[in-house]
Amino acid sequence: MRAIAIEEHWTSEGIDRALRAQGADESLALNDRGDIPARLLDLGEQRIEFMDAAGIDMQIVSLAPPGTHGLPAREAIALSREANDRASEAVGRYPTRLRAMTTLPMSDPDAAVAELERTADDPAHVGIMSYGRSGDRPLDDPANDEVFATAARLGRPIFIHPQIPPNPVREASYSGFDPTVDLALATFGWGWHIEAGLAALRLILRGTFDRHPDLQIVMGHWGEMLLFALDRADSLSHVATLDRRVAEYFQTNVYIATSGMLTPRLLRHALDFTTVDRILLSGDYPFHRIDAATLTGFLETLPDPADRDKIAYANARTLYRLDEFGGAVSPGTTAATGVH
Repeated sequence: MRAIAIEEHWTSEGIDRALRAQGADESLALNDRGDIPARLLDLGEQRIEFMDAAGIDMQIVSLAPPGTHGLPAREAIALSREANDRASEAVGRYPTRLRAMTTLPMSDPDAAVAELERTADDPAHVGIMSYGRSGDRPLDDPANDEVFATAARLGRPIFIHPQIPPNPVREASYSGFDPTVDLALATFGWGWHIEAGLAALRLILRGTFDRHPDLQIVMGHWGEMLLFALDRADSLSHVATLDRRVAEYFQTNVYIATSGMLTPRLLRHALDFTTVDRILLSGDYPFHRIDAATLTGFLETLPDPADRDKIAYANARTLYRLDEFGGAVSPGTTAATGVH
């Protein structure tokens, strides 16, 4: 069975150094476990070997959290550009195995639009990796609206990835235990998912999809809690000024990704609120490492082979327009120039 995994992480030495020098995001400690640091830095043979063993035909790679969102604008601009060119070069080396999500310097919305336009004609870049907040500015802030307009025009889906809550929220809601438990509670245990789900809900309430009906977003971890509380969130439809009910945007503008959680009961629950056409396979490499047997077993819980194909690869192929590129990207091509 063919498989495309869409949320597969990497980072660069420069971004890692800049984030650690700033010292503002404790979640970086989660990148330091075991062999994760070496795997995050690798866009080469080690990654391809894992894909072969797991039965993954293609990864769409993206920067590991927190990306460049927490960096000052000048630094974020330079490092985002460098990361996008590095990703383009990696896709050029493995044109049938890799694609990339574009990194945007969201601390400067105008620069983010410029970077998105710069990569617009680069076939290596097929989506955008974003977070729900850049500094104190939420993703739905009107300052970012041109980013959404450009993403919609270019057909670039935006993956909204979890990030650690702001320090005041952490102190109020995620502290009081030992430091290890505090961090876990604020990140993978709970806080990450609330942050990402809230970011998506705020985009809906801001009317983002009414202004940009072609814009598509992707939510990992089976909808970051929001999908499972959608009946409740839909009650906001009574007070928000929107073209449609809150829940309806999940039928037209929101995709749901697995993030390595290949659990049949989560799939069954998701299908109560969305369709099989809007579910994507993501492995969350290298933090999760799915294996071929687990992937096959998960997909086989769907009785219809066509539905298995949709989740395994066909939905991603359509959403990210992978057929347009025919698997051919010239080695050494960069986002900046399109030449060798």
